[in-house]
Amino acid sequence: MKAVWYTQTGDARDVLVFGELPTPEPKAGEVRVKLHTSGVNPSDVKSRKARPVQDPEIIPHSDGAGVIDAVGDGVSPARVGQRVWVWNGQWQRPWGTACEYITVPEAQAVRLPDHIDAAAGACMGIPGLTAMQAVLLAGDLAGDLRGKTVLVTGASSAVGHYIAQMATLAGAHVIGTMGSEAKALHAQAAGVRDVIFYKTESVAQRIQALTQGRGVDCIIDMDFSTTTDYIAQGALKAHGTVVCYGSNNAGAIPVTFRPLLWGSITLKFFLVYDLLPNDRERCIARLTDLLERQQLRHTIGQRFSLAQTMQAHECVEAGQTIGQVVIDMA
Repeated sequence: MKAVWYTQTGDARDVLVFGELPTPEPKAGEVRVKLHTSGVNPSDVKSRKARPVQDPEIIPHSDGAGVIDAVGDGVSPARVGQRVWVWNGQWQRPWGTACEYITVPEAQAVRLPDHIDAAAGACMGIPGLTAMQAVLLAGDLAGDLRGKTVLVTGASSAVGHYIAQMATLAGAHVIGTMGSEAKALHAQAAGVRDVIFYKTESVAQRIQALTQGRGVDCIIDMDFSTTTDYIAQGALKAHGTVVCYGSNNAGAIPVTFRPLLWGSITLKFFLVYDLLPNDRERCIARLTDLLERQQLRHTIGQRFSLAQTMQAHECVEAGQTIGQVVIDMA
């Protein structure tokens, strides 16, 4: 099969190889997916640059979509021919979705509704599941967020764009941070009602003005290293909640303790790759329901061929594309 891989970490143009590798065969409990698309996420390029290589070769990317073309023992033959999206393709295993075929445990190949195209399917693993778990932790989709004010940091990112949509569907008033007018328009199309340009405005001061000094009920956060300052500056009301799924600074992050204690602030952190089985099942069920109802907008920023995976990685690293970067196999 055609595939892209690397054997050592480094810059995309220095380490990514495009060529032929053996086509995998499904083991017991697995399915093989003939991939039509592969999603490229920031975590994929960070892994390629820094995560130690412990296998002969690493095929990058966790997300993708395609059609099941073979099954292993114990898997119903009825799944052959089913359109699916894949999660955790390259989590704690060497071969991800930057290739024509992938084998995964059958639970990691989720039915993709017929009206959802493969490019959108490649957005469901990391962006879709991260957004869903974040909103569920913030207050569920069944009414707990109705009438609440939610700050979504990075609301124009692939994950933030889905969070904004889901929180809006749940009845929340969504405020979003972003860095440009173009990204603001993108976020507003997802339901963001108030825009804060974090590069030129004080986020905490704008929130104070927008909420008449009360602060928001919840912050759904992609960068705890900056959000901790927002909390200290009164952006979050007492008994508020922070749901965090990432940070630009992955090392020691100082926090101001007194606002957390006196505000009775709840902090919730999660890693989308490591959701508990019940949490993941709930996220997948809710996500499937939204897809079936066609209630989500999907934005594909740029598309590349498999042979152009190096350019796709560089595109993600540049951070200027609005929407998901997707690789097409055909």
